[in-house]
Amino acid sequence: MLKRFIFFSCTIFFLNIFEILLSDETPIIVIAPSKKPQSISTVGSSVIVLDEKFLQNSSEYFLGDVLASNSSSANFFQNGGHGSTSAIQLRGLPKRYSTVYIDGVKMSDPSSVSGDFDFNHILTSQISRVEILKGNQSSVYGSGAIGGTINITTKKGQPGKQKSVMFNTGSYRTNNYSLSFSGANDTDNYYFGFEKFQTDGMSAMTHNEEKDGYRNNSLTANYGKVLSNNLDFKSSLRISETNKQYDKEITSASTTHNEEEDGVQASGNISLEYQLNDKFTNTISLGNTYIKRIYQAAPGSGNTQKDNYYGDRYSYSYKGIYNHNLDNSFIFGIEREDDHIGYNANSTGTIDESFYTISNYFDLQRRLSNNIFATLGSRFDDNSVAGNEEAHRVSFAYLFDDKSTKVKSSYGTGFRFPSLYEMYFVYAANSSSLPFVKAENSTSFDIGIEKTITEKNIKFDLTYFNLKYDNLLEGWKDNNSSGASYTTQNSDGVVKSQGLEFSSSWKVLENLDLNLNYTYTSTYDGAEADDPNKNQSYTNSQMVRVPRNLINLQTKIKSSFDKNLLFVLNSKWSDTARDYGNGNRTFNDEMIDDYFVNDLSIKYTLWDSYSLYFNIINIFDEKYETSRDYSQMDRSFNMGLKRVY
Repeated sequence: MLKRFIFFSCTIFFLNIFEILLSDETPIIVIAPSKKPQSISTVGSSVIVLDEKFLQNSSEYFLGDVLASNSSSANFFQNGGHGSTSAIQLRGLPKRYSTVYIDGVKMSDPSSVSGDFDFNHILTSQISRVEILKGNQSSVYGSGAIGGTINITTKKGQPGKQKSVMFNTGSYRTNNYSLSFSGANDTDNYYFGFEKFQTDGMSAMTHNEEKDGYRNNSLTANYGKVLSNNLDFKSSLRISETNKQYDKEITSASTTHNEEEDGVQASGNISLEYQLNDKFTNTISLGNTYIKRIYQAAPGSGNTQKDNYYGDRYSYSYKGIYNHNLDNSFIFGIEREDDHIGYNANSTGTIDESFYTISNYFDLQRRLSNNIFATLGSRFDDNSVAGNEEAHRVSFAYLFDDKSTKVKSSYGTGFRFPSLYEMYFVYAANSSSLPFVKAENSTSFDIGIEKTITEKNIKFDLTYFNLKYDNLLEGWKDNNSSGASYTTQNSDGVVKSQGLEFSSSWKVLENLDLNLNYTYTSTYDGAEADDPNKNQSYTNSQMVRVPRNLINLQTKIKSSFDKNLLFVLNSKWSDTARDYGNGNRTFNDEMIDDYFVNDLSIKYTLWDSYSLYFNIINIFDEKYETSRDYSQMDRSFNMGLKRVY
């Protein structure tokens, strides 16, 4: 009955939207599309912006949970509770096809299998802004930006001096503390924030009831200084130290399953920005990403040696921005990234490998007429091992005279270089009988309409997308002729994803707001379905963990009796999805059931500086999975207090 009610409400919502016509646009400035500030009205790609006010009103602990409930074409899955391996899949593609940046630093993990990034350790309270740029973005962001790019900005100092304290407590003995100091004047700005999250947790997998705890100590710092009238210094630092208990894929529920992972995620960036004149700005930057994971096997397993995984990246970049005028700009840059991987693993021995990539790119923005904005960009990358690749993108935005309607479209090509792991660990690199792996290549097209209707307090975005990639890197392809059990090779299959994404907001009444996101995604996993050597049983040819239909509905209600009281109900319905089985039963395909989950947040503001929170997660205690055999939160509670002064 509840599902039918949500479906009926969504239908009425769609009908209301398409009955309405013109109004004024609320200007939003974005940076992600071309690495420079520009009005979202001139952008031909699909962009979702979550600003600091939005994030402050969220009661979620982790950023991944925020993105999962507030953006279309962003499917979130997690292998268990807080701190477990998690991922954001943009437009139906695996997480390795979306790049993630924090304060301009690329966060993909050089020591991971595919060079991707897990969202499991990013706490929300120190984040000020998120821009989700969807579609092929390799012309600007290089390798891996086939499904899109997620740009995360941490908090900066504001004029004056500020302090913030927060405390949350909840089910499973969960506690979260944060403290920050910040400020700014005419020449200096700074932010220093510390956050500690700890929980006894629930079982990561569904076959046992033991608790898998998690701890996260995070530090975020930013400092900027005006050195002269035309020279600025900027810096940022983020460190997250974690400990996670987890369950391995085991065949017996009675087996000891208290493995642990100790980890560190760290990123930093320093830059100098020199403004030659009013039109020409130059920036040089040095960035570093360091990720460490140490696994300790369960006591009694016979494995007394820890598995150590290390990945780090140094990036050196120059970026120039020439603004001919407000609507015509030329952005260009040169980058070098040095990636390094280190293993000291019980099962595979020691591996120490690296490569570097040198890149050149440009992005030309032009206003072709009073209503038409266009972008043309290209990127040329040279990887020291995998060779040369290039990517190109063109986008258009047509803004109607009423400034409330925009038609947008983009077309782009992209690529993903093999990771160090794919080159040197899975791949039989010393075998002369196998060709060396090369980059995957992609094409992407989308077209959509954005509409704002002020008199009806409605805004919506409807977009069709279609993308594919080939030269697939299949990481577990058996090749006995080479003498290796497992290798990575480029296969002949093609992966395809197409669909519709709809996002909207509607202020129904003075005290009632609705935000609706819907995504229809049809995918084809050519890496497996097109492989004649596969003998695995398949349920269907969809990409794993990608539901065909996904709906998020957020209902905000301000109390008519007390304006300081706010209720927020987040409702999410996910269709069935294909997934792999695992070692608990079989490695053949299985299905993840559809699910419908509701979370309620109650917030009360006191004296403009205190906020009280009370949250009920999974109100109806739905038993569901986003990853086969891995637990998700049952009905649980948390409450907290936040003060900003």
